Amino acid sequence: MEMKVITLPAFHIVGYSIEATVEEFESGLGKSYDHKLVERKDEIQHRKNDNVMLMQIYPMNEDFNAKVDKFTHLIGYEVTSLENVPSEMISHEVPDSKYVKCTHRGIESEIGDTYDYVYGQWICENGHEPKDYDFEIWDERYQPESASNEIDIYVALQ
Repeated sequence: MEMKVITLPAFHIVGYSIEATVEEFESGLGKSYDHKLVERKDEIQHRKNDNVMLMQIYPMNEDFNAKVDKFTHLIGYEVTSLENVPSEMISHEVPDSKYVKCTHRGIESEIGDTYDYVYGQWICENGHEPKDYDFEIWDERYQPESASNEIDIYVALQ
């Protein structure tokens, strides 16, 4: 798997915020919000593109376990301005940061293996420390049930 360290400027997201464990999110909650988001995308002004972004924000305590502890999932679109956020949606500002970027290839249900590699092995072996969030970009290659599915993952680094 190719890993690349990049720097991205600050950006903004508009969409939905969900507090849930990984299991709760994957058991249909995520798909439900994704569907709702796509249905309402034309209400989101200043959308940069049609790529859905899933951001995960974690509490920074040592005993945190995403499988059993709730954390924040933001599902939305990157926007160029935070004017006129639709009702029931939130806006979130992401600061400029360094990231390790990789691409998960294969069905979405196996993406945990990619995260396990990045967080459990690559970050440590390469002398980095993660920040409290990461995000995925679901673009035209996003086909969650297909072996040809591709999802870009960005893990924020200290």
